[in-house]
Amino acid sequence: MNFFRWGNIFLIFSGALVGLSFASILLFGLNLGIDFVGGAILEVEYENSRPSNEEIQSLLANAALIDLQVQPIGDKGIILRMEDIAEEKHQEILTTLGEQAKELRFEAIGPVIGKELREKSLRIAIISTLVIAVYIWLAFRRITRPVKSWQWSFAALVVSVHDIAIPLGVLAFLGRYGFAQISIPIVVALLTVIGYSINDTVVVFDRIRENLEKQRDPLFGNIVNISIRETLMRSISTGFSTILVLVAILISGGETLRYFSLTLIIGIAAGTWSSLFLAPFLLVKLVERKGGS
Repeated sequence: MNFFRWGNIFLIFSGALVGLSFASILLFGLNLGIDFVGGAILEVEYENSRPSNEEIQSLLANAALIDLQVQPIGDKGIILRMEDIAEEKHQEILTTLGEQAKELRFEAIGPVIGKELREKSLRIAIISTLVIAVYIWLAFRRITRPVKSWQWSFAALVVSVHDIAIPLGVLAFLGRYGFAQISIPIVVALLTVIGYSINDTVVVFDRIRENLEKQRDPLFGNIVNISIRETLMRSISTGFSTILVLVAILISGGETLRYFSLTLIIGIAAGTWSSLFLAPFLLVKLVERKGGS
C-alpha cells in the first residue's frame, strides 16, 4: 500500500483532532482534582440501598460544606468532594451519613500543597518532553541528508503535543459534566503516554534511518512509505495488545483506576497513530520545505 499519497490527509486528520482537543480545553477548561487545588474526598458505601443525591445534600446541609459534590459510584457507593476539612468535620460527616455508610477512603490536601503539586507536575512534563527531544537529536545526529537532526526532534515534539492534547481534550469534555478530574494518576498516565509514543516513534524513525542508508530511491517519501509498511504490524499489534489490558482495567478496576486507564487507552491509540502516520509525514514535509528530495 502506498501510504505516501495519503500523507496530507493523515496530517489534516491529526491537525483536526488536536484542534478539537484544544478547543475542548479552552471551552470547558480542565477540571482539576483535589491533588492540584486542595480539598477533601470521601468515599463511602452503604450496606443496603444508597440515598439519592438530594437526600445526601439535605443530610449534610447543616455541615456548611463548601463546594460539596455528590457522585454515585456503583450500586451502593458515593463519593463526596468538598473543601479541605479538619478531622472533626470528617467525623461529623460520617456520623451524619449514618451507621450504614462504611468509609472506604478519605483524602485531604491543603491548597498550598495542591499548588506546589500543580507546578511540579507541569515542570516535570516540560522537562521530560525536552529531554526526549534532545535524546532524539543526539541519536539521529549522524543522519544529515536529507533529514537534519533537529527535524527528527521537531517531529517528535509535535507527536508528544498531539498525544497529550487528545486525551486532555476528552478529559476536559468529561470534566465539564463532572465525570473526570485531573489528578496525579492522570498526570502519571500522560507521562506514560509520552514515553510509549516516543518509543514507538523512535522505532519508525530508526527504520527510516536504516532504509536511508541502504535504499537508493531518490524520493524520500518512498523510503518513508517502505519504512511504515515494515513497522506497521509491529506498532499496531503492540498498541492493540496494550489497549486490551487497559480495557480490562477500565471495566473492572473500579472508580480509582477508571480515568487513569481511559487516559492511557486514548493516549496509546493516539500515539500508535501518530508514530505511523504523523511523525513520518512531518519529516517528509520538512524535507520538501527545505528543498530535499
